[in-house]
Amino acid sequence: MKRYRRRLGRATGAAAAPGSRVVLGHSVRGRRISAVERGVPAASRKVLVFGSIHGNEPAGAEIARTLERTAAPEGADLWIVEHLNPDGVAAHTRQNAHGVDLNRNFPYRWRPLGHHGDPTWSGPRPLSEPETRIARALIRRLRPAVTIWFHQPRALVDRSGGDVGIERAFARRVRLPLHRITPYPGTATRWQNHRYPGTTAFVVELPGGRLASTLRDRCAEAILALAR
Repeated sequence: MKRYRRRLGRATGAAAAPGSRVVLGHSVRGRRISAVERGVPAASRKVLVFGSIHGNEPAGAEIARTLERTAAPEGADLWIVEHLNPDGVAAHTRQNAHGVDLNRNFPYRWRPLGHHGDPTWSGPRPLSEPETRIARALIRRLRPAVTIWFHQPRALVDRSGGDVGIERAFARRVRLPLHRITPYPGTATRWQNHRYPGTTAFVVELPGGRLASTLRDRCAEAILALAR
């Protein structure tokens, strides 16, 4: 982590102090992809939140912004990435600027899916995209105990292959049902749960459209509870 902080410091011109925003890298079109750290850098329990990975599923970014303004629980280290796919957000597309579905581009059980122009095209090879490489680099360095990936619009918490007790407790707190989504090749959660056994990465599917403030707050509170 110390080496990573030095590298981030060189990239941003400042050290990655708690509560600071750090630049992780850049998208296909050169947009910054950044993270906010809240809490104690030396804490053994780290929680990572991705507000969105698909550009047309932005509701989780509201939860991310809420967390950015909230103090982390004592003894925890909370990292928040508002948008992993800023080019998709700008274009209102699921895919990144290369037309790749980033959540089919991770290296665990990746396989070719579709073609360029398809909404779930997995790209020419695993980790072909700068955005997925940025996510992998951050996860490899943090090794978070829990990672939450927000999506839309199914309104559920997915049994994603980690600790189902954590997933169930989160679902109960946010008042969404717990279901198992078909496991697709090359997803972030499948890669994380395979690569880092003993940690839990899971998907939270928010409802479609504008996010209700009550659900936003419940999700933020549930994440803080996980970080304790």
